[in-house]
Amino acid sequence: MPKVRCDLHIHSALSPCASPEMTPKNIVNMALLVGAQVIAVTDHNTVRNSRAVAEVARERLIVVPGLEVWSREDVHILCLFANIAVAESFGRYVFNALPSRPCDAEIFGQQHLFDAESRVIGWEERLLLSPTSLSVDEICHEAMRQGGVVIPAHVDKTYGMAVQLGFVPEHLGIRVVEVSKRGRQPPSTRSYPFVVNSDAHNLSTLAGSVPWELDVALSSLEGVIEALRKF
Repeated sequence: MPKVRCDLHIHSALSPCASPEMTPKNIVNMALLVGAQVIAVTDHNTVRNSRAVAEVARERLIVVPGLEVWSREDVHILCLFANIAVAESFGRYVFNALPSRPCDAEIFGQQHLFDAESRVIGWEERLLLSPTSLSVDEICHEAMRQGGVVIPAHVDKTYGMAVQLGFVPEHLGIRVVEVSKRGRQPPSTRSYPFVVNSDAHNLSTLAGSVPWELDVALSSLEGVIEALRKF
């Protein structure tokens, strides 16, 4: 079975905590330099830059549309999809659960929207760096209902499921968890396999990342999602 090298947690400059240098072109070019074959742009509570990144990547990289959702329990969850239109539908579901708080760029940073040429075409005015009103159960259930895969993000850190909840609830159907780059897998999650993504918010972090390998039956977006479902 072929293997693909993955980094499934990267932030574009749409995330207010990410550097303005995290444009679609810069993300794709740096991912290629470190040897990634599959990437996911997982901005906080939105998927709106995924199309631009996928257009830049074209046939050079598989781009998984996704987002990092912030639950009302203060848990961060990666939600990944095999179809951009489905991911955008889920993104609207998440966006509608955000508080109506404007983003103060002086405090949080600007939330850039890009086209495939990495030109800024607008800004997201609502603050994305906020917990939604959605529970962990609601996020996981809806993402899976729409055919997505959920991966609890950085379970060993603040906003990690193992830290906030103390464990990974079995009924969620989780197959794999994410551990931070220099972290250790919490004892409560050791029945789950884990992956280490870059969680890159700037190019230097992405440049220092080491993509992990995933066995896939088919080297395609659909093949990646299916492999994650069977992890």
